[in-house]
Amino acid sequence: MQNTCQSEYKKLKYVFIKTVKDAFISEEKLKNEWAAHNYLSKPDLTRAIEEYEEFKKLLFKKIPHISCFPESEFVTIDSIYCRDASIATDHGMIICNMGKHARALEPKVQKEFFDASNIPVLGTIKAPGTLEGGDVAWLNKNTLAVGHTYRTNLSGIKQLKELLAPYNIEVLVAELPHYKGPSDVFHLMSILSPVDKDLAVVYSLLMPIAFRNELLDRGFSLVEVPEHEFESMGCNVLAVAPRECIMVAGNPHTENALRKAGCTVDTYAGQEISYKGGGGPTCLTRPIYRMD
Repeated sequence: MQNTCQSEYKKLKYVFIKTVKDAFISEEKLKNEWAAHNYLSKPDLTRAIEEYEEFKKLLFKKIPHISCFPESEFVTIDSIYCRDASIATDHGMIICNMGKHARALEPKVQKEFFDASNIPVLGTIKAPGTLEGGDVAWLNKNTLAVGHTYRTNLSGIKQLKELLAPYNIEVLVAELPHYKGPSDVFHLMSILSPVDKDLAVVYSLLMPIAFRNELLDRGFSLVEVPEHEFESMGCNVLAVAPRECIMVAGNPHTENALRKAGCTVDTYAGQEISYKGGGGPTCLTRPIYRMD
């Protein structure tokens, strides 16, 4: 069985994470950074470590190879959401250029780690282009969806298309709404989590009509997240294998809908590591290889 990077739902084989201890580091760092990074409130470090250990145990039960991005003095507490600084493809990693200025150095730090780990790099998004990993999702091996958002601009999308054009990969653009504005973290994967080849978790209230219709035309069934579970990360679901999901606890309607769709679901307490910073399990992981 071969490996692929171009999937959001096939069985995860290798993933990178950034632990609380290496991202949040200390109460002092949290105190200095949480408000500037638009967290809902300051995470409690002790509870965050406990939550992350629970989350990590779930990953280690299901994924054979896990590596940790190291602590770095050049990045902020947001580096815990390690998906955002890069994109995985079968032809090498694409190094992002962050739309959130405070996270500008994360892609460079990740690239250095990829180089040291002998993971090839396909290319780098350069200014004035911006592109964040939370704005992209593989619908299938040959189709990459990308959100045009405040974090990912048209120049970044153009560069992404140019990097993938030699490999006949379709880049499908979703024009996302203003929602809460430039300061908020609102990515494509805030409203879309593919969990199988024909099943996706969605928040339709903020989904472009054309993009939602495209999903339906491609044969996707949609698990709809209710309005009262959107802010609590109900739509942020990590598939570790087809219809095998990890999500933040406290979203019973979405969890039950996933089970009715034939999914198994594990949950973790994410008040400190997910809810306050706006990043669920997809944000907390940088998947590399899945089993094709």
